[in-house]
Amino acid sequence: MKYVLVTGGVVSGLGKGVTASSIGVVLQSCGLRVTSIKIDPYLNTDAGTMSPFEHGEVFVLDDGGEVDLDLGNYERFLDIKLTCDNNITTGKIYQSVINKERRGDYLGKTVQVVPHITDEIQEWIERVAMNPVDGTEEPADVCVIELGGTIGDIESMPFIEALGQFSYRVGPGNFCLVHVSLVPVLNVVGEQKTKPTQHSVRGLRGLGLMPDILACRSTQPLEEHVKVKLAQFCHVPIPNIINLHDVTNIWHIPLLLRDQKAHEAILKVLNLQCVGKVPREPKLAEWTERASRFDKLKTPVRIAMVGKYTGLSDSYLSVLKALCHASVALDRKLVVDWVPSCDLEDSAAKETPDAYEKAWELLKGADGVLVPGGFGDRGVQGKILAAKYARENNVPYLGICLGMQIAVIEFARSIMKLHGANSTEFDPATKTPCVIFMPEGSKTHMGATMRLGSRRTFFQINSCKSAKLYGNATYVDERHRHRYEVNPDMVPEFEKAGLSFVGRDESGKRMEIIELPTHKFFIGAQFHPEFKSRPGKPSPLFLGLIAASSGQLDHLLQRPCGIVTGRCISSNGPSKLKLFPNGHVKNGLVNGYYANGNGYSHLAA
Repeated sequence: MKYVLVTGGVVSGLGKGVTASSIGVVLQSCGLRVTSIKIDPYLNTDAGTMSPFEHGEVFVLDDGGEVDLDLGNYERFLDIKLTCDNNITTGKIYQSVINKERRGDYLGKTVQVVPHITDEIQEWIERVAMNPVDGTEEPADVCVIELGGTIGDIESMPFIEALGQFSYRVGPGNFCLVHVSLVPVLNVVGEQKTKPTQHSVRGLRGLGLMPDILACRSTQPLEEHVKVKLAQFCHVPIPNIINLHDVTNIWHIPLLLRDQKAHEAILKVLNLQCVGKVPREPKLAEWTERASRFDKLKTPVRIAMVGKYTGLSDSYLSVLKALCHASVALDRKLVVDWVPSCDLEDSAAKETPDAYEKAWELLKGADGVLVPGGFGDRGVQGKILAAKYARENNVPYLGICLGMQIAVIEFARSIMKLHGANSTEFDPATKTPCVIFMPEGSKTHMGATMRLGSRRTFFQINSCKSAKLYGNATYVDERHRHRYEVNPDMVPEFEKAGLSFVGRDESGKRMEIIELPTHKFFIGAQFHPEFKSRPGKPSPLFLGLIAASSGQLDHLLQRPCGIVTGRCISSNGPSKLKLFPNGHVKNGLVNGYYANGNGYSHLAA
């Protein structure tokens, strides 16, 4: 097994995750099997109990693991399936060591950070690296490890020590360290400054790690004399200094690595050019075509994203990726208008009239409406109003998890005249509980107590839009993350009133997919289809939303086999599905986001 460690210096948010994923892509294109591990130094056991404002979205894996969003990047870039063990946290490591101590595994020894914590980290990495992730029974050839945070963080010190020992443990030729750093340009001076990277590398070397490759982030391509200076002061050969400058979309990053021969530098450090299995030259012709085509998208499709975490796009990262996968597959330039659900509520008309007016303007100007998942009662009434607007005005609507539940509540209130209808999450004393707490859930422990991971949904009506979008499948396996569900006792009343529950679990009592048969496109899913969307394999429900929002749904439903085989029908005929990038910005054009005055046009995968 070969290991590539990706660390970061100077500042956070440089794109270590994208760099690690892109390294994996390039190595994959050389014919190597690749797996990934993300190390998060926080004390939480997993990401499940953290607010999206703290750490972005919580990504859910097939095995129910609630993990860092970077594992979503790995799965999308590399098209692999990871497990909860691929996300290492300080909490997991200490919990494992303490459990061993309680069992007496350490035979009465004094349990210390060194060697017990550091040994546990190394053993965890070696064990998880051997797990197959690509659908075969074969282990990976290379494991790409991303260390979260920046060099010098106190919380990272046990991991730094462990990785230093690990590099010695696996020996020369089996360990490659890629250090991602910043080369800024001060506006006053106007030149690229190397000192931050020099100090970062010095700190790294002081902790016992020596970078083999420097990945330098910058706004513009590095000047040649800057590379010479970095090589001199950081003790890294010039061919091993890779420049990752700003690009129009993140799918250019693997191409930048290839063009600068990063794969040759990595393979040389790992002695992979001298073994029997000689890697081929990277085959990235499709990536080149995809990155170019991505930049040429012209015809817009506007989607109103109605949520409570709209201040941070990373809170809905996988939803954005899934929207992009679908829009690119249908040759549309995605424009996402962020609509804070609180601003749609009647109280906002009095308290913040400008925000209220703007929110409704964005909602009414959208081609489609999406209400993603969430927890808590803040902004729920605004989401209900968004669902009502979409239903009454025949605007395409997709509700995910909570988005499905509020659609059910809105239907009960407006169509069935059950004005007190609510979820027990928001009103425990409601007399008309449309949505209830799941019997197997825990009200005392929050971590890992939801209905999590891949679960099977069986279609009840073969002719429904959802079944057609899934290629006329009889069932689908999608990932879940919820504590509340539609009240099964009220389902007959809902169906009598015209709401169709077209997808249910194996028992038939847990509602998974709703549809309004008379509506252009009004679908809610209790599961999270965004977690399994891939650039070349868009989520069928997201594909349906974009198709309905751009006038292509009839063409799409006429060719259900196209969805399965990776071909979709656009207004201009067949269109091959395309891979496109990851990225994150707040304003302007950076890494695939185009900002308008009120939101983002998101063009990253």
